[in-house]
Amino acid sequence: MKQEKSSPRLDKWLWAIRVFKTRSDAADNCKSNKVWVNDSYAKPSREVKVGDIISVRKSIVLYTFRVIELVANRQPAKNVPLYAEDITPQAEKDKLNTPKETIFISRDRGTGRPTKKERRDIDGLMTTISYDDGDDLDDE
Repeated sequence: MKQEKSSPRLDKWLWAIRVFKTRSDAADNCKSNKVWVNDSYAKPSREVKVGDIISVRKSIVLYTFRVIELVANRQPAKNVPLYAEDITPQAEKDKLNTPKETIFISRDRGTGRPTKKERRDIDGLMTTISYDDGDDLDDE
C-alpha cells in the first residue's frame, strides 16, 4: 500500500533546505512577514507545493527559490539543489558585497568628554546615516 506524499509546512521546508538554521527561526520569519509564497505573505503552517515561488528577506537581500520537490527532513547542503532552485537575481546577491559606511570619530587625548553641543552633533550625524534593516535600500 503506497502512502501519498503530503505537503510539508512552509517553516519545515525552509529549514529542510537550509534557508534557516532552526525551524523556529523559519517560523519567526514567517510570522514577521519576511517570507512570501507566490507574492503573498505566508504563515508558517502554509503547505508548500511543487512550483511555488518562495521569497525570503534576510538582512538586505531578498532570496527567491522555486520548489522543485517536497522534502520534510533536513538535507545535506549538496542535496539542496534537488529540492529548490535558487532564482535570486544577481543584483540582490550583489547587495551582500556593498561596502558598509563607517564613521570614525576621534578626540584628541586629554580633551575630556564631549560637551552637550558636541554630543548633539555626534548623535545627529549617526541618525542621518543609519539604516533600519536595509528597508530603505529597496528604492534603488
